[in-house]
Amino acid sequence: MELAQSSVEARGLTFSYLEAGPADGPLALCLHGFPDSAWTYRHLLPELAEAGFRAVAPWMRGYAPTDVPPDGRYQTGALAADANALHEALGGDGRAVIVGHDWGASATYGALSSQPDRWARGVTMAVPPFAAMAGGFLTYRQLKRSWYMFFFQSPLADMAVAADDLAFIERLWVDWSPGYEGRDDVAHVKDALRGTANLQAALGYYRATFGTAPPDPALAAEQAATAQIPSQPVLYLHGRDDGCLGVELVGGVSAFLSAGSAAEIIDDCGHFLHVEKPKEVNTRIVDFLTS
Repeated sequence: MELAQSSVEARGLTFSYLEAGPADGPLALCLHGFPDSAWTYRHLLPELAEAGFRAVAPWMRGYAPTDVPPDGRYQTGALAADANALHEALGGDGRAVIVGHDWGASATYGALSSQPDRWARGVTMAVPPFAAMAGGFLTYRQLKRSWYMFFFQSPLADMAVAADDLAFIERLWVDWSPGYEGRDDVAHVKDALRGTANLQAALGYYRATFGTAPPDPALAAEQAATAQIPSQPVLYLHGRDDGCLGVELVGGVSAFLSAGSAAEIIDDCGHFLHVEKPKEVNTRIVDFLTS
């Protein structure tokens, strides 16, 4: 199925997106993370469209061709607010569902919890609810995996990540999804982040998380919602070989999901599980969202 590319205005930004499916179908909003782009949903969008959804995958704020926000806000509350605004701009209703990977997962938790009437169900991948991993994140083993988050706080990161046509990003994909040949995926990420302002935006997500960039008080409700347990059913998926966030951190994730939810570990794949094992992952997602 051919994917169409279009754009829409939301929260003062022009969001570019890929789309498949009937215009009158329930919205399925698919949010990517770092270092990623809308194109990693190229396998899932047609499957959602076949199931009757209007499947939309935007480039997140700051990722070209979506606008770089002039206010420089990249906290997770801003991402949740974007998701809710996109629901409105795209004509979503109470049947809408939301899928998020990595930063998109954080946005999904916030969108589901802050405006629950908009969303019927959700799927998150690679980043569990904050409370499920809060203790495990501070282990030596995980801090070693998460070194890049702390490095991104330094101005040196702007130069180091940009060097040699974003070779840093190639290495992250190799480390986070061992054995996966993601050349096309990485090429799309480079297109989204090759611009200086776009790369600074992507690093800004991490700088906002660690307090380098001050939070926007107007987003306090959405920010708080990103740490809440959504009331809707959520499917959580994680790759057993994830080199970014270790699988040992997500063993108890089911305790942090509402009734009707599910959590599964996908064998033989890493962080970018939706492109590593698209058939297996897509089946689980579509079955859950249509059940």
